[in-house]
Amino acid sequence: MEAHGLIPTKENRKKFDIDLEYGQIREKAVLDMLQNKKIEVKSERGIWYNSGNIAIEHESWGKPSGINATESDVWWHNLCLGDTIYASIVFDVDVLKNIIGKLDYVRSVNGGDNKASKMYLLNLQKLFSTDVIKALKDGL
Repeated sequence: MEAHGLIPTKENRKKFDIDLEYGQIREKAVLDMLQNKKIEVKSERGIWYNSGNIAIEHESWGKPSGINATESDVWWHNLCLGDTIYASIVFDVDVLKNIIGKLDYVRSVNGGDNKASKMYLLNLQKLFSTDVIKALKDGL
């Protein structure tokens, strides 16, 4: 019987094994994150949809907060449309800090209660652009 579609053939079986192992390692990493790591969860409402930005708080009432104060290992950022989570972006906190530090342009705005918080606005397209990824990769 000849293999078709998703069933690996003898010719591509070795690559399948490598891909399977790679995937299983990442599955274990997600399981470890959910079971053993501290996770900071932030949820963007509809503004991200219109602006193309996510907001990462870094100061409130003149003191470090958000990304600059978290004790979490993981930053989980939900992009919501109304009550629906459209997508989630998950970062290792140290990696997110590194990304923010390597961006060629970071805009900080005031917001929150009494506009007492400062937030970095990170453009979603820029966040995943090849120059940002390359700068991060070169720094690892």
